[in-house]
Amino acid sequence: MSLWGGFNKPQMYNLFLIYLSLLLITPIYLNNKPKVNKLKGIYRIGPHNKDIISIIFGSLLGGAHGEKILLGVGTRFSFYQEAVHVKYMLFLHKLFSELGYCNSKLPVITTRLGSKGKIRKIVRFSTWTYTSFNWIYDLWYNNKIKHVPECIDQYLTPLALAIWIMDDGAKVGQGLKFFTNSFSYNDCLLIIKALNSNFNIKASIQSAGTKDQYIIYIWKESMTDLINIVSPYIVPEMRYKLN
Repeated sequence: MSLWGGFNKPQMYNLFLIYLSLLLITPIYLNNKPKVNKLKGIYRIGPHNKDIISIIFGSLLGGAHGEKILLGVGTRFSFYQEAVHVKYMLFLHKLFSELGYCNSKLPVITTRLGSKGKIRKIVRFSTWTYTSFNWIYDLWYNNKIKHVPECIDQYLTPLALAIWIMDDGAKVGQGLKFFTNSFSYNDCLLIIKALNSNFNIKASIQSAGTKDQYIIYIWKESMTDLINIVSPYIVPEMRYKLN
């Protein structure tokens, strides 16, 4: 009797479909040496390190941005800073690369044309593309425009808050401000509610001096609590933002 002799035609057809699907979705490695950077995004499915999620959310509150690849095969996130903060970018890149989330090649300083023809020196890198990053993109983007997700309080961890400060915070007088110009008033409101509910940090929304642009200001009476919360995660090059 053949291998298929004990099955009727519908059963044989179902087995064939299962076998075919396994061939299509299972990556095949030559010489048993898989390389993350050679995998297509559809094969990178997580799960993800919880610290990576915090870093991504904290960075998206700042200047990082996400990009969903055509046909939904995955999402990647890009991070950039002015060249003066190259040590911070190298720190961030090391976290991602050592966990296998991006190319291990060190980011380099490049130039681009800024406003009024000014040449800007920047440092940037991107993660690999993951299908399991799509949910983050969908939370943060609507028609390719970034906004603050309503569930931000669930992901605003001490690490995420520290990353946001290092990415986008600035010491002002006895307080701290965040340049949330690209977010709407309602977005900023979600953030200050999360700061208060998660950490009991008092903050207010202020005009950025341009119509429909806002900044978030951390009150001086909350600075001690803020420093205690984020200090374990702040790299030496960024401690000036809290002192």
